[in-house]
Amino acid sequence: MNTKKIYIIRHGQTDYNLKGIVQGSGVDSSLNDRGRAQAQAFFDRYQTVPFDKIYTSALKRTRESVQPFMDAGVPTVALSGLNEISWGTKEGQSITPEEDAYYHWMLQQWREGQTHHRIEGGESPEDVTHRQGEAWDHIMQQTNERTILVCMHGRALRILLCRLLQYPLRQMDTFEHQNLCLYQLDFTGTLFAIKKHNDVSHLTHRVQTAAGVPSSLLTT
Repeated sequence: MNTKKIYIIRHGQTDYNLKGIVQGSGVDSSLNDRGRAQAQAFFDRYQTVPFDKIYTSALKRTRESVQPFMDAGVPTVALSGLNEISWGTKEGQSITPEEDAYYHWMLQQWREGQTHHRIEGGESPEDVTHRQGEAWDHIMQQTNERTILVCMHGRALRILLCRLLQYPLRQMDTFEHQNLCLYQLDFTGTLFAIKKHNDVSHLTHRVQTAAGVPSSLLTT
């Protein structure tokens, strides 16, 4: 039986996250200082977990989020099927009131079950589900990998969790996320069972900032 323990994280904070600029799959941004500190905090908490393999998207913010594990020698594979949804013409743009209204209108269409609707020039949730399928099938076929870490993106994470936990795609917003949050699942060979949901306990300790002011690594 191909049982697995699966740890799925969202990437750490980027300046685009901080400034409210749309990223998606077309903007290949790096982590900022806080994002790198979040990545280190996750490593500090979970470095003793015997990960057989790490899977990331093809975007560098996910690889940078697992860099401490890579430095420790954990083999890592990038799969473009795990990339964030394409936000099309909205990528790289600041979220103006008009753009925010369009975004929330699209989210409402998806909540009403119109998950085939695409962002202008971008992807629909159903498009993402289809490309995730090949990547996830590859991951699950690796029978010698019993404990894995997957690093991906917010909307793509919601879509994947619907697939794994057999939720209708229109309910994807059920799965909340924050930068460097953790979803932990066990695969029994037939079903996925969720053990941790949007867990950020590894980020809630106090740290010293460059200015010497204590600050939490937790961001919303």
